[in-house]
Amino acid sequence: MKIKLFVLITVVTALMFGSCGTGSVKGQKLKTQVDSLSYAFGIVNYNALIADSLVLEPMIVAKAMVDGKEGKPVMSDEEARTFIMTFINQREKLKADKLAEDNKVNFKEFIDQNEAFLAENKNKSGVIVTSSGLQYEVVKMGTGQKPTTESMVKVHYTGTLIDGTEFDSSVKRNEPAQFPVSGVIAGWTEALQLMPVGSKFRLYIPQVLAYGANGAGDVIKPYSTLIFDVELLEIMK
Repeated sequence: MKIKLFVLITVVTALMFGSCGTGSVKGQKLKTQVDSLSYAFGIVNYNALIADSLVLEPMIVAKAMVDGKEGKPVMSDEEARTFIMTFINQREKLKADKLAEDNKVNFKEFIDQNEAFLAENKNKSGVIVTSSGLQYEVVKMGTGQKPTTESMVKVHYTGTLIDGTEFDSSVKRNEPAQFPVSGVIAGWTEALQLMPVGSKFRLYIPQVLAYGANGAGDVIKPYSTLIFDVELLEIMK
């Protein structure tokens, strides 16, 4: 649900209800182009709200608009926006939690495969496991500075799944990637801070430090372990 949609439906509803009762509104006819445009906005946005499982009380919307016009709103603009955003965030969290529970069932075999891979991989020679569960191997240890969460870095990388499926590669694009250390998945953020410039690491990132229950795109399923070969080329700033 976008804020713009809230604003638009509020304005349209207020135009319909601000100066007349429900009975009068039902008796309105579409006599002019403006009437038809007003009705079109109303029905399109009403259908969008219903499709989004959001129901507003039209008369309360109208009351808010009238209160605002008279300079006597119950909520300030800031309070109203905060309330809306809180509602949206809470609703999205409930949706995400429900999706996660469903995916635990739907992807159980896949989850078991990924967990088994990590359990076996951590015992391999050269694999280091951090307290968060991140696993990594040092292919080459560089001699430069280590980035911090405030750094912007330039890297080359190739990402695969545990079955070897490649889902991304800056190497194949022949174009290093640049991004803030704090702007990527948690497993990357942690690993980059362990790497002096010039280092090459292989990362084994558990789903909890990657895309978790949501996955990413068509290739990275929910609860996927991600494997990255990463070379830290430069700290940009």
